[in-house]
Amino acid sequence: MNRNRSSRRKARTPKEERIVRNIINLLVLLGAGTLYYFVFAALFDTPQEYRQREANRALQRNYEQLETRLDEIETVLANVESRDRNVFNIMFESDPDTTDLVRSQRELSRRLAASNAQLGVSVTTRTEGLAQAAQTLYRTLAAAADTAAHRGTDYINRIPAIQPVINDNLTFLTASFGMRIHPFYRSLTQHNGVDFTVPENSRVFATADGRVSDVSRLSTSGVTVTIDHGNGYKTRYCHLDKTLVRKGQAVNRGDIIALSGNTGLSLLPHLHYEVIRDGKPVDPLHYFFLELTPAQYRQLIRIARSGMQSFD
Repeated sequence: MNRNRSSRRKARTPKEERIVRNIINLLVLLGAGTLYYFVFAALFDTPQEYRQREANRALQRNYEQLETRLDEIETVLANVESRDRNVFNIMFESDPDTTDLVRSQRELSRRLAASNAQLGVSVTTRTEGLAQAAQTLYRTLAAAADTAAHRGTDYINRIPAIQPVINDNLTFLTASFGMRIHPFYRSLTQHNGVDFTVPENSRVFATADGRVSDVSRLSTSGVTVTIDHGNGYKTRYCHLDKTLVRKGQAVNRGDIIALSGNTGLSLLPHLHYEVIRDGKPVDPLHYFFLELTPAQYRQLIRIARSGMQSFD
């Protein structure tokens, strides 16, 4: 039996032997190539992999820098908020209004945690909302323009529409309409106007056409001028030093009617200004539209919200 196996092995032709050797060599080459590929892939990057790896490293560095910057900003905001609270506690015995700051911090955190898809949905939703708001505003303005054209220039001129003092930089307005801390009673009371901390003897202007209905000196509001504009609107100018008009006198928007002062129950020199419509005080901030751009109006609103202390 062993002789038969030897005879069969001896019976292979040279051609068969070459085929076998070639197959073995091919298998060896394939194994070596596969081993070389895995070793090369483990030790070296292809150009595309190298570029992708560098891009990931750059993103990681930017992310770390952003985290560091955010930590610095949070530290600065915490310090500013602490100093702001200390100043308010010392001067006004109250805490400042931090509603906008807290809202901004929450919004920033929410956006940083959102995915690209969520950010895309948020941007689309806000864009659609802005488009609808713009359409609504356009219709409102068109209706207002029609009403103004129908009622005429005289009616428009009798609507309070400018600031009563020169306040180009918007820095003089220090107390707004609403519940504010009374400077003497140290309690929250309704503040029916806005306060401009202008220097004494600053010019005070009529904010609309009308007729002076009262010039008086009161224990609380000091020297006061009241103008009746004849269309349901009245305006009051308080704590004046000197009046330049008399009762019954007709005035036009922009006329100088008085000089500011510190009379009556006043913490420091300022002008207290009120707008009254149909017998009820309304927020004067909404009646400066003739001289403020939308950006300035938003800035004035932010300034007004930051002050909780009135001066009368």
